Amino acid sequence: MPTVGVKRDLLFKALGRSYTDEEFDELCFEFGLELDEITSEKEIISREQGDTKASGASDVILYKIDVPANRYDLLCLEGLVRGLQVFKNKLEVPRYKRVSPLSGEPQKLIITKETEAVRPHAVAAVLRNITFTQERYDSFIELQEKLHQNICRKRSLVAIGTHDLDTISGPFTYTAKRPGDISFKPLNQTKEYTATQLMSLYKTDSHLRHYLHIIEDKPLYPVIYDSNGVVLSMPPIINGDHSKISLKTKNVFIECTATDQTKAKTVLDMMVTMFSEYCAQPFTYVTLTFFFPPSPDSESTEKIAHLLTRMCLLSQATGAGDEIEVEIPPTRSDIIHACDIMEDAAIAYGFNNITRTTPRTYTVANQFPLNKLTELLRQDLAAAGFTEALNFALCSQEDIAEKLGKKISEMRAVHISNPKTAEFQVARTTLLPGLLKTIAANRKMPLPLKLFEISDVVLKDETKDVGARNSRRFCAVYYNKSPGFEVIHGLLDRTMQLLEVKPARGEGYHIQTADDSTFFPGRCADIFVRGKNVGRLGVLHPDVINRFELTMPCSALEMDIEPFL
Repeated sequence: MPTVGVKRDLLFKALGRSYTDEEFDELCFEFGLELDEITSEKEIISREQGDTKASGASDVILYKIDVPANRYDLLCLEGLVRGLQVFKNKLEVPRYKRVSPLSGEPQKLIITKETEAVRPHAVAAVLRNITFTQERYDSFIELQEKLHQNICRKRSLVAIGTHDLDTISGPFTYTAKRPGDISFKPLNQTKEYTATQLMSLYKTDSHLRHYLHIIEDKPLYPVIYDSNGVVLSMPPIINGDHSKISLKTKNVFIECTATDQTKAKTVLDMMVTMFSEYCAQPFTYVTLTFFFPPSPDSESTEKIAHLLTRMCLLSQATGAGDEIEVEIPPTRSDIIHACDIMEDAAIAYGFNNITRTTPRTYTVANQFPLNKLTELLRQDLAAAGFTEALNFALCSQEDIAEKLGKKISEMRAVHISNPKTAEFQVARTTLLPGLLKTIAANRKMPLPLKLFEISDVVLKDETKDVGARNSRRFCAVYYNKSPGFEVIHGLLDRTMQLLEVKPARGEGYHIQTADDSTFFPGRCADIFVRGKNVGRLGVLHPDVINRFELTMPCSALEMDIEPFL
């Protein structure tokens, strides 16, 4: 869940009253939010960087509030206050509407076909006659950053640009050009750079370098010009210095370029609706209207309409039976189905106020069969003297390939596209490396070490809609001064006994000699159940043991348990 930090005194001033910490925590709970932390800028810096760095930082109390990930309208002070005020019946639901420009002619944004290969979508709007204060300006900038990190997915899906409309003139053109053909003075710089030079300049910038990869390999870079050829921005990297906004800005031109048009419209709606209240004519923006079936609650339609209105969903009973007309503002992009309307009605009514009743339909839940089998096996394997381990589902390529004497190209591994660390490059295709690393981390423990794990591995599967599938595996290892193959073989026999599979060919189970580079030659066997190969056991190859920084022999067993359901 995203966390919004707001200054307590500024929040209370906007709400029109003060609360104790407990009272505000309760208000957040009623509204479906959570007051996560009460802190200050000084306390945060002191905790993260030390007391020396914190000297001189602000002592102003900050409320850290967790908001739902799909409630983008609550990511700033303005939206948070508006939602709470409407919820407490202290404010009417704003009506957003589109107004015509003073000149009578609407501004134009021309999108050329060159943008199709790099960033094909763009939307724009204007906030007219807005009044900024330092607090409003800071909130305006902070909301952009929150949206960039949230719905915009670090600018990869949507990038927001804001400009002083009085310094530029339309119509505006959104196009794409070769990096060498784009030249302008970027925000807070003193001279002009080409796009190529900018990419080199920002490689060392702690903030902007994280966004360079989005377009740096593209033959064309997106750029927005005004009618005089002035560069407004080179999305998603940087705005031009010419049109930068300030506290004195009265008319703000907001543009959103994107690879996803729906998200671009959502982001633009958030920016406009949150700060249109500061315009000379407040809340001047377009509204959307939908018709939904009524919530299946025993309350009257008028009562339900009132509850929905408290949640910023302006509603009224139509008079046609139990039908309610609900107006969805552009701030509520999370409303995509009738059930979302019902959820808001329940929140406004108060979950604690709903009378407990016996459901009309009586059903009995059952445990998921695969999980039930897993839990039963875990108990009996622990009773057999083995200790359960739980390891990460992600691992390095080396763990599942080179260390086991295999090639990564031969593995049906799902790769992480942008791994943050070498330890988490792929989804594991076998449980064995995790158990061997667990033994390596516990080598000082008394011998023998007997470990097992029952968890999922991930395998590529072109027949699945996502291109991969989970497979539930059981793996066990025995580590001692002698290989202990008989111990692992005995554990296999006990497992088959628990699964009620008899040792016999055909309808039972048997093992058959196999060759595998992970295991010692002549000390490896496949496990067959009812004629199907379900796993493998054997003594690990000395090279494999050494690669995991172990010094003693080890035998292992790994098998798929899904065929036993």
